[in-house]
Amino acid sequence: MSNLFDVKKATAEFLTGMIKCTDITVLKMEKAGGVWNVISEVYEDDSFMKSMKLPVKKVRLFYSVKLDETLEAVSYERLSNYEGTDGSVV
Repeated sequence: MSNLFDVKKATAEFLTGMIKCTDITVLKMEKAGGVWNVISEVYEDDSFMKSMKLPVKKVRLFYSVKLDETLEAVSYERLSNYEGTDGSVV
């Protein structure tokens, strides 16, 4: 059985390896039908600035990661925005 700390750690390890991001903050975790749905805020290099050979800056992005019962990532996607618990869209 997985606890929230294990889910957070597995999510951070997956995102760090998959998209080379830094400063990962887990914003939401919920378990539904044996699958963990995790929303994270991450900072990664601005790909446009990088492609133009300009000084790279970090941009804030949101990702949704789904983990199975063994905490293996089964899917992920970058979100265009994130609606927080207070109803505001970031």
